[in-house]
Amino acid sequence: MIYIFCPNVMNVLRYVALGRFSRTKACRTVSKCTFSSTATRHELDDKKPIPQSPSFYTTRAVYYDQVTQLEKAISGAETFLRRNHLFPLPEFARASLPPLRPMWKDQSEMASEFRTKLTMTRYRRVTKLLNQLNDFQRIAAIGGCPELTQKLSDILEMYESSKKEAYLNKGKRKPVILDDYGRSYTLGKRKTSSARVWMIPVQEAPEPTPEDFLGVEKSQQAYPVTVSTILVNNAPLHEFFRFPQDRERITRPLKVAGVLGKYNIFAIVRGGGTSGQSGALAHGIAKGIVAHEPELEVLFRRGIFFSLVELFILTGSQAKLTRRDPRMVERKKTGLAKARKRVRSSTPSYSLSLLTIITVHLGQTLIYIQTLILLSKETFPSELN
Repeated sequence: MIYIFCPNVMNVLRYVALGRFSRTKACRTVSKCTFSSTATRHELDDKKPIPQSPSFYTTRAVYYDQVTQLEKAISGAETFLRRNHLFPLPEFARASLPPLRPMWKDQSEMASEFRTKLTMTRYRRVTKLLNQLNDFQRIAAIGGCPELTQKLSDILEMYESSKKEAYLNKGKRKPVILDDYGRSYTLGKRKTSSARVWMIPVQEAPEPTPEDFLGVEKSQQAYPVTVSTILVNNAPLHEFFRFPQDRERITRPLKVAGVLGKYNIFAIVRGGGTSGQSGALAHGIAKGIVAHEPELEVLFRRGIFFSLVELFILTGSQAKLTRRDPRMVERKKTGLAKARKRVRSSTPSYSLSLLTIITVHLGQTLIYIQTLILLSKETFPSELN
């Protein structure tokens, strides 16, 4: 049992120790004081419960709890991998691991989750622990530890951003799907021009049969097979593009792939001039060829030169056929003649020097005198002789 004394009793005992009170007076004073009711230890504990988190009395309890949990997970994963001789890995084994492409929540999202203001230092501490845990998850996945891989994946999913899929798919081109008739639809762009391109393979001509040689009529009607054509805005290629360099730029993807005359191409171009439209059409044709023949994707993405002449003549945009050329005309700046050209300041007429003015007048005077001499010779030839 615990006894709780009245404050007056403590004062009396202190005075007795100091010699100010006599024992008789002290006993009389103590007898007047009453003791409070007794309380058990359990009742006192109920009044102040013990917090579950060790960081309860800190200003960032949630943050420190999460950091502690991540550190425990890292320690447990590292111990498990060391026991199975999967950590540490040599350099050649670490280089063969799949690429690490994490996409964690940004600073504001983590701050709202931790319910506190998150500085850059604390954010970097959390991301550093997550990267280390992600590294252990890769090692466990390759080393054949499915249980550890699943546990680490569940922990990492709590901190992954909702935009991860869009970030990982960034830069990946959507596959072109052929329709029921084998046609592909692609979109090409260059400068301010755009081209919508439809491509369909040319039907091969049927081989002659003995009935054709004998002249026997067939039961089915034979449809004529047309040759490969390229129509741009419902006009042939040579009529729409007058310059040879534009036509050469359009047919280059077909020549590189070796499929010239294999596809019928129909295109609608808008915006820009002939150079931009031809580049946009070439871009769309290259993407359409890759849709029909996927094995040519590496060739079109890296580019290839067949001779030194093409190496020096062809530009960078034509080297990578399936890549959209980002080069654009730079806008004109205020106060300049063009994008970067400056206007040359001309000298005013009143700033000419006196020597220049005298020289001009002397020249005009000499010309006037020579003219008078010539006229006098023509008028009086005998007198001058």
